[in-house]
Amino acid sequence: MSLVKQLWLAIALVMLIAFGGSFLVSTLSARNYLEEQLRLKNFDNATSLAATLSQTLEQMPRDEVTIELQIASQFDLGHYESIRLVDPSGKALVELESDAGVDGAPEWFARLFRIEAEPGLAQVQNGWQPYGTLSVSSQASFAYRELWNSMLRLLGWFLAAAVLTGMAGTVLLRLILRPLGAVVDQAEAIGARRFITTAEPATREFRAVVRSMNALATRVRQMLQDESSRLDQLRREAHHDAVTGLLNRSHFLARVQSVLAREDAGAEGVLVIARLLDLHELNREQGWAVMDTLIKRFAEALRAIAPKDAEWIFGRLNGSDFAVLAPGEDDAGALAQRVQEALQMLARELDLQAVCHLPAAATPYRHGDQLSRVLARVDVALANAVAAGGDTVQVAGLEQALPDAGKRMDLVTWRQRFDSALTMGQLKLHSYPVVDAGGQLLHGECVARLRLDAESDWLNAGEFVPWLARLGDLARLDEMVLDLAIARLLNCTDDLCINFSAQSMNDAVLVHRLASRLGETPELAKRLWLEVPEYGVFQNLENFRILSALLKPLGCRIGIEHVGHQVARIGELHDLGLDYLKIDASFVHGIDQNQANQVFLRGLAMIGHSIGLSAMAEGVGSEAEFRALVELGFDGATGPAVTTRGG
Repeated sequence: MSLVKQLWLAIALVMLIAFGGSFLVSTLSARNYLEEQLRLKNFDNATSLAATLSQTLEQMPRDEVTIELQIASQFDLGHYESIRLVDPSGKALVELESDAGVDGAPEWFARLFRIEAEPGLAQVQNGWQPYGTLSVSSQASFAYRELWNSMLRLLGWFLAAAVLTGMAGTVLLRLILRPLGAVVDQAEAIGARRFITTAEPATREFRAVVRSMNALATRVRQMLQDESSRLDQLRREAHHDAVTGLLNRSHFLARVQSVLAREDAGAEGVLVIARLLDLHELNREQGWAVMDTLIKRFAEALRAIAPKDAEWIFGRLNGSDFAVLAPGEDDAGALAQRVQEALQMLARELDLQAVCHLPAAATPYRHGDQLSRVLARVDVALANAVAAGGDTVQVAGLEQALPDAGKRMDLVTWRQRFDSALTMGQLKLHSYPVVDAGGQLLHGECVARLRLDAESDWLNAGEFVPWLARLGDLARLDEMVLDLAIARLLNCTDDLCINFSAQSMNDAVLVHRLASRLGETPELAKRLWLEVPEYGVFQNLENFRILSALLKPLGCRIGIEHVGHQVARIGELHDLGLDYLKIDASFVHGIDQNQANQVFLRGLAMIGHSIGLSAMAEGVGSEAEFRALVELGFDGATGPAVTTRGG
């Protein structure tokens, strides 16, 4: 029973007791008063009537008829219960009684509070001789009526007071208990492993509870931040060059392989490798301090050439070789020259332009290329550039021409073709299984396929999503993918997962329309998983909070994909109530042999579990990798090996 109901019951009980006591005291007091008034009235009426009768007897001695008529007249005009006249011997000369009942009050009330007033007595004289004794009793109906009305007024006041007291008490109780709602929400959030803090209420008892819970949430959040920082430091030591902070060779190549295999990554891009010539000679002549400054600032300049929000990858392959992977870039030679210009500007600033040379090689790539072939092309081109000397740029072309869908077109042409394809509904979903640690299907991860016309081949997401991003049309694509997913959910029993772009997440109108669409199909919403790339989440964390706040109450499961590159910020997710993380394939490749990544992924899974998130792996390529991930505490996986298991 709620506190408000208990308050009303308590008020009702108190008012009932108070009313009972007040009613009893006031009614008895009023009855005594009314009895006294009736007694006085009876006496006055008897005295007055006796005087009148005595005067009549003086004028007309022994005129009994006249006496009886006068008494009857008085009885009829007044409100009397009885009038009796008896002679000195006790014989009734006149006796009149009323048969009227109690009027204006219930019979039970009259029986419970019976009014008994003494009748008025007076002597009737016939000259100097006593004629008889007159007894007058007035009717008590008006007294019962007044007593009953008094009780009703008292009851009305008590009911009004009870209602007003209850309303005031309810308002006051709600004001007092208002912080309790926040306490309950915080307790439920902590139970769901969302460690939020709330403002301390003014109520002392609640303040102590909230303070303790806030302290718990703060300690857990600090623990997550410390563990995230430790893991991030571990990741940097294992995957980054100590001097520049760029990716080291092994992890850079793992990232390249992941991009080549990922269907949602840019299907086309450019790989550039540049070599800083005579590094050892420069170090001997200029000193290690100058060389460290040059290399560090060159790494910063490399990062600066990437467009905002682009997922470009930078690495230092060895002491003198620097690499850039630029998904979505289509001019290999221009990118290589921009890399050279970054060093040239820095060299002029440090007055080293005469001795700093950076031959560079570039090659385009496309989705599905083998890493070994891409590296072979760029290695040959780099050898030729070094042989030519100076700041030479060599571009290695693709081994075969791109298919028609991949030929370079301007944005206007792409827009026209996309508009036509999307209008004609040339879009479908292809799904890959995501399984749990026991191999049971969790959901199908859906990726989009598009063909530009009815005769062309189906393009994978990496071949058209980058163009839609440039055109600012990803929101339209994501909305159509949602419609296709809902249609598929209607015809299947398995859960489905769709990818939601960062660009669409930042579209407030689309996000609210998406929530409204899912709100119309609550049963289907509970079978829908939705994930956003890690880079988009942490670049637009507030918009991601809004997305989660709108979709989680509908039953959707929200996750983050391609996780692992911003581990230090995972603690910021403690209050979102997310469901899962999908770890990027670059950390998963060869995990059964890579002890450094094993330590990193075990810690990452532990952090996820501590805030209620399942940990899943992307790009699992073998049974050995799958088994290793399960031993590391992962809850699920997807990839080529999982596809085979699902088959």
